[in-house]
Amino acid sequence: MARTLVILNAQAGTILDLGAERVRREVDAALTEPGQDVDVVVREGAEIAKTIRAAPALGYDTLVVGAGDGTVSYACSVLADTGLTLGVLPLGTMNLLAYDIGLPRDLPGALAALREAEPMAIDLALLNGRAFHGVSGVGFFSQMAMAREAMRQQHGRAIGWFLALGRALARSGRLRLDIDVDGQRVSLDAYAALITNNTFDGAGWHRSRLDGGELEVLVAEERGALARVKVGADVLIQTWRDNPGIHAFKGRSITISASHRRRLWVATDGEVTRENTPMRYEIQPKALRLLMPKAALQRPQPLAESAA
Repeated sequence: MARTLVILNAQAGTILDLGAERVRREVDAALTEPGQDVDVVVREGAEIAKTIRAAPALGYDTLVVGAGDGTVSYACSVLADTGLTLGVLPLGTMNLLAYDIGLPRDLPGALAALREAEPMAIDLALLNGRAFHGVSGVGFFSQMAMAREAMRQQHGRAIGWFLALGRALARSGRLRLDIDVDGQRVSLDAYAALITNNTFDGAGWHRSRLDGGELEVLVAEERGALARVKVGADVLIQTWRDNPGIHAFKGRSITISASHRRRLWVATDGEVTRENTPMRYEIQPKALRLLMPKAALQRPQPLAESAA
């Protein structure tokens, strides 16, 4: 009999809104079916990571994580190359991976999609050997992640986001970045750099392909206050790939150093860490089995080519 473990973050917004026991019952009822044994547990704090680490040794075939991107990213690092399948319930704030694969944001819709989902091998990225599923940013992006958490606690989600944006822009100083992409080196004065596991579609913030086998680094060149405003406007209307102040490079291995900086704050899948430089990013092709909604597997794009 196939076995699935579902770990729900007790502090996730959906659980706080609906109540842990109600969500636990709904998840259990939706995912349990003949031939499928489902265990649903609610955890918080360090117990979440502990339960994720224990899952591979307990005989489960699938681990479903109901939490935010940081917890999902940790689960990716644990399950990479184990053969276990990861499922995602978008109960966090950003839910970037769930957005990319087209999972509905509401709990009933997400559960219905997971029930019919099929596993697919997707790429992971590595930062200094640690796996992540989405994006990793320095400069403005790390400042935004730190400010967003502080402002959200003080002012709520919506107002906090705008206040965090202003603080991050004010605190993002000039960085002299030396970037090596597959052996080709470039140096730029920048206020932000973002490394993505596979590339965003066009100038949007969505990845339709998760098995393309490449990284992309986007660098926002420091050209003064007015140029920053222009970049911000282009981001909002999704024309940023045409902005001459944003440079894009693609490759399988990317190394980033910052002149006169031995360590940098880095936001990776929403979690902020202090990393030694140079920082080494690599692609880990098809390292994770991920439950994909059928609609995502049926897209007329290369995403569906690696269905397991």
